Amino acid sequence: MKSIKSLKIKDLKGKKVLVRIDFNVPIVEGKITDNFRIKKGIPTIQYLVDKGAQVVILMHLGKDGTDDITPVAKEFFKISKISKKDVEFYPNLRSFAGETENDKSFAKAVASMGDMYVNDAFSVSHRAHASVVGIPKILPSYAGLQLEEEIKHLSLVLKEVQHPFLFILGGAKFSTKMPLIKKYLKLADYIFVGGALANDFLETKGLPVGKSLVDDSISVPVDILNNTKILLPTDVLVKNKIMFSARKVSEVEGDDVIIDIGAESVKSLEDYISKAKLVLWNGPLGKYEDNGAGATKKILKFIANSKALSIIGGGDTVALISEMKMEKKFTFVSTGGGATLDFLAKGTLPGIKALK
Repeated sequence: MKSIKSLKIKDLKGKKVLVRIDFNVPIVEGKITDNFRIKKGIPTIQYLVDKGAQVVILMHLGKDGTDDITPVAKEFFKISKISKKDVEFYPNLRSFAGETENDKSFAKAVASMGDMYVNDAFSVSHRAHASVVGIPKILPSYAGLQLEEEIKHLSLVLKEVQHPFLFILGGAKFSTKMPLIKKYLKLADYIFVGGALANDFLETKGLPVGKSLVDDSISVPVDILNNTKILLPTDVLVKNKIMFSARKVSEVEGDDVIIDIGAESVKSLEDYISKAKLVLWNGPLGKYEDNGAGATKKILKFIANSKALSIIGGGDTVALISEMKMEKKFTFVSTGGGATLDFLAKGTLPGIKALK
């Protein structure tokens, strides 16, 4: 991938800079429960302000544009200590239909507010929205500091693969992760499949999964299912009407819901991690919102204490890392979820291409 225009080489004094950032953070009863993305966006904004620029923050919150961004603005000014006279927040981008439709007139209207544009929102750069790909066609455009960090570290996986290379893939959404599995069967030495994704593999193998989440629209291809690089859980933690139970994967019962991988699977995965030089991880190993975060937390701690180069992504996994205050324990923690998957599969994203 060709180098993108860096923010660091630009004369910024007196410039009004539109910064597309991802401050789409979880809010419960008006309170932010995880400010990881806000913290990651501060360095770029601080850099611009220090160089004499006026900043307009472009962000979205929620899916339909009805969410109030006021709590986000308050949190930003509280933890950054940046003056309100140097930074203003544009309204929730998703409240304008032209944003998700990449409407040219909307992009032009927003662009008219600034002299230049900076994309520091890696985690939305896989979306062809007006604030991601439309505005860069109108204004001089540059990569923010966090975007550069994302590209730098994720590109390591694509360019300078160290072996043994272990890829841990969890979560759900089989269809979005199949391209990754196909690609990394060629690059990685092993792929451990966990989370709801593992249920699809186990069911296709003819093993019982009870009432666990599966994608009934798919069947795992035989050449992938039987590939010796694919590692699957051998035991699981299940929940039923009565209790939580540990079971071998062959012993899951009809009323069981698989919520995590079991102790035997954790130990096996730790053995692979201890030998790995590179660990790439996307997606939790269990149903973390339903008392299924145990294995994910154990493996995160194990990786943090290993000698392997470690790159972690995926919104749910990163939320746990933030909760555990372990952001600095890994080589790199990506702010992206779907964007991380797309970048790893394709080597670039629409929002990155737009900056060239």
